[in-house]
Amino acid sequence: MEENDGKAEKFFKDFGKKVDQFILEAKDAGSRLETDLQKKYDELKATAEKIKGEAENKERWKEVEVSLKKAGDELSNAFKAAFKKKKDTE
Repeated sequence: MEENDGKAEKFFKDFGKKVDQFILEAKDAGSRLETDLQKKYDELKATAEKIKGEAENKERWKEVEVSLKKAGDELSNAFKAAFKKKKDTE
């Protein structure tokens, strides 16, 4: 009987050590995750500020508007040319 008590005691002692190790690893992983999430949050916050600053730059948006208009005109011309040639061949 004492032999079984010794085995049970050893089992629970080893089990306790493993649980303690698991708790330490879980705390460490939690700390790393918190650090990573804080870093990502800070990066997103900085990006949001940058985008906000760019959005307020009206001159830059005028450039974008002009460029998009040119691109739209070119695309329109390309479609017209494509369908005009198709009708001419029919």
